[in-house]
Amino acid sequence: MSSLLTILFRTTAILLSLVTALAVAAPLAAAPQPAFSPFGDTKYPPGFEHFDYVDPQAPKGGRLRLASLGTFDSLNPYIVRGLAVVPAHMALTFDSLLTPSRDEPDSFYPLLAKSIDIAPDFSAVTFRLNPDARFADGTPVTAADVVFTATAMREHGDPDWSRRLADIAAIEATDPLTVHVHFKAANLHTVPIAISTMPVMSAAWWRGRDFEMPGLDAPLGSGPYRVARVDAGRSITFERRADYWARDLPVNRGRFNFDTISVDYYRDRDVQFEAFKAGAYDFREEFTARIWARGYVGPAMDAGLIRRDQVADERPTGIQAFFLNLRRGKFADVRVRRAIGLAFDFEWSNKALFFGAYERMASIFENSVLAAHDNPTPAELSLLEMYRGRIPDAVFGGPYRPARTDGSGVIRERLKVARDLLAQAGWTVVDKRLVNGAGEPFALEFLTFEPAFARIIQPIMDNLKRLGIAVSYREVDITTFQTRVDDFDFDVTSARFILDATPTTELRDLWGSGMADVPGSQNLGGIRDPVVDALIERMIAADNRRDYMTAAHALDRVIMWNDYFIPQFYKRGRTIAWWDRFGRPETEPVFDIGHIDTWWFDAARSAAVDAGKAP
Repeated sequence: MSSLLTILFRTTAILLSLVTALAVAAPLAAAPQPAFSPFGDTKYPPGFEHFDYVDPQAPKGGRLRLASLGTFDSLNPYIVRGLAVVPAHMALTFDSLLTPSRDEPDSFYPLLAKSIDIAPDFSAVTFRLNPDARFADGTPVTAADVVFTATAMREHGDPDWSRRLADIAAIEATDPLTVHVHFKAANLHTVPIAISTMPVMSAAWWRGRDFEMPGLDAPLGSGPYRVARVDAGRSITFERRADYWARDLPVNRGRFNFDTISVDYYRDRDVQFEAFKAGAYDFREEFTARIWARGYVGPAMDAGLIRRDQVADERPTGIQAFFLNLRRGKFADVRVRRAIGLAFDFEWSNKALFFGAYERMASIFENSVLAAHDNPTPAELSLLEMYRGRIPDAVFGGPYRPARTDGSGVIRERLKVARDLLAQAGWTVVDKRLVNGAGEPFALEFLTFEPAFARIIQPIMDNLKRLGIAVSYREVDITTFQTRVDDFDFDVTSARFILDATPTTELRDLWGSGMADVPGSQNLGGIRDPVVDALIERMIAADNRRDYMTAAHALDRVIMWNDYFIPQFYKRGRTIAWWDRFGRPETEPVFDIGHIDTWWFDAARSAAVDAGKAP
């Protein structure tokens, strides 16, 4: 056993055997709750039969074939090292204490936990486990497994999970089925979400293994699927567990209907699409406007074998942007960052490259009620006034809107504004080169692993060159790219981060100062802003949606007006295509597509497709 795991198991044993001396739990509520929302209201009553967005009579059977871009060498997606299988796919093998409904923004219902008991001041929470819960090998899921997982994830997991669980002061198993968690501070209403949704692993399975080491052994879970086959770097297949302990719980009725779910990995986006048209896999979400506009042609489309749709999605679309590495001094001045942003002509790109499919991103919470697209309310102004002098004055005015062009591609006047901003920041053009007062040139490298992004990056590079910036383009393989990004070894890179409908502690990983220098964190830009930190904590601590949204709007304004990155583009809905082999519920979830867990295999439709006929 590695020394790290020895320490981890000793720590877990101590927590199991001793009453924590770190804090005394606050009195718990009089009765355990059957569900949890940080703001107190949930849709489904105790004893509900199933979620509204499923068909409880959906047949079981068949297969769903998916595809992913990249490669993998690890089946543990909760650590920094290695290239892991897509976390959402590995999550099929794990259960959590509670599970979210996908037609509510912030409600969670019993899964491994039979009930949740929250202290009135939210300083502590107690989970009572379902005595029927079992791992895939038939062993019971116990409080010790929850304690082990939380300890491993908090102390040795990737920065996202370690930061989400950082509010835990102590966690202990008070008996085999009871987990008590005490938090470092009281009145943080959204903090229980992290421990509630954490994937629970088997402490016994990890004994003798190093949690931080990547590998192709599938960790033991208690979820609806198990890993059946792995072709390292190329594909993974999950099979539905006929003995899944929670198959008849209300939260699972009508869900997880496919016997097998397989995922093939592709290195090239265009090759991946051609494989879809050839029938190599069944479902894809389309992220490339060029392909959506012109690629879906051919015999399968003509025969009606492939269907397309744009589905609603009420989650924040997340942030897609060119991230500037603020750890490098040349990006420290907001005027420099704003000047670089002016070189991105979104309107021309949208017309010439994206077939008008996108809108310009203007919020870290785009496509949701959390986006600050209106003038500040009195409540927001009152909150922002606390930080006057430490935030841009523009925050107190109208909403943030990126500068627009006419789409012609001629942005000479805009580049003049950029040139003046650079001059104000101490950068001037000498002999056609942008240099600082010491004569040092301004050099900038765009890092990517996707050939498809070259056509998006090249126009902004051309405009930056007109400003005298020495610009270069570096395309590397996915492994090298991930290593460089994890180590913050880049000038500019493009990335997208998705958010839950009610983001909370994960915001620390995206924007918080504490994660700016933690390898593998999602704070790619390296933002270190005490005001941003304070507003994130206000969101986490909010005890009602009104205050939560006020803090979210304020955070949005502060981040966007500081030009910490160059916002790119988004779509209001999600564009999907699939071979017409499946049944779908009449009601769809509004916070998810639902293809993996609510669709089902329709044998008759599939037979028609195989015969070359539209179902």
